[in-house]
Amino acid sequence: MRIGIAVKPGLSEARDTLVGVEQWLHNHAVDGVWTEEASDLLPPGTRTVVTRSTLPADLNLVLVLGGDGTLLAVAKATAEAGLDIPLLAVNFGSLGFLTEITRPEIYASLDAVLNGRASHDQRMMLRAVATRASGTATHLALNDVVFTRTALSRMIELEVSVGDQFVTSVKADGLIVASPTGSTAYNLAAGGPIIHPAMDALVLTPIAPHTLTNRPIVIPAEREVRVKSTGTNAGNVYVTLDGQTGFEMADGDEVAITRAERPLRLVRASARSYFEVLRQKLKWNER
Repeated sequence: MRIGIAVKPGLSEARDTLVGVEQWLHNHAVDGVWTEEASDLLPPGTRTVVTRSTLPADLNLVLVLGGDGTLLAVAKATAEAGLDIPLLAVNFGSLGFLTEITRPEIYASLDAVLNGRASHDQRMMLRAVATRASGTATHLALNDVVFTRTALSRMIELEVSVGDQFVTSVKADGLIVASPTGSTAYNLAAGGPIIHPAMDALVLTPIAPHTLTNRPIVIPAEREVRVKSTGTNAGNVYVTLDGQTGFEMADGDEVAITRAERPLRLVRASARSYFEVLRQKLKWNER
């Protein structure tokens, strides 16, 4: 078995945990492949070290130490490399809704993976194809594709179609196209619904719409969502993927969003259900 270890850059508080993980790997005769950020936090030694974007394909697992942002970055790197590797995410952040495994649960979770007892969640990924004057580019995201106005710009107008059917012209501060996993991120803050991660659906949520009747809508995941910037925007639209990367949209540019071919596999904390995570992390349904 080979396990990759990725960590949030500069996460010094993870140093002792990384030392313990290295000892666990040695005790269980498991090969470790360390990202540069993880290796930098360890004492000098002989290790296999790679960049985050060059994780090898023959890994059985990637252990991720950090917050949700770190998990999103590693998920993007593995997905764009075409790797089908499960992630075990341990929370070193503040909220850690996606990185639900706690630090005391690390070794029990690693043992479960080693012994074949670990449970996995299949999380839908999003595929966004941007068609622009400069050409076509494909991007992958786990949570969402967000269209917002740039600094000091007025409201934006976006033409939205689902499949070959025109849906609406959104006049707002922006638009969120979210996966079920991303429904509890920016989508939720913007007034969108919570969607269970097992649902095969996408949600379209306007950000501060300039009409009270413009509400979020949930659509089947097999439909393609096409978002086009109209001429009134004059290049004031910015597209962000998972809050990690982004680009400006020019007039007439279009972004087509669909369910990605391959889902992300997350090792699940066996001690908690999804609804318990909602209650613990988001204080869901509490007065």
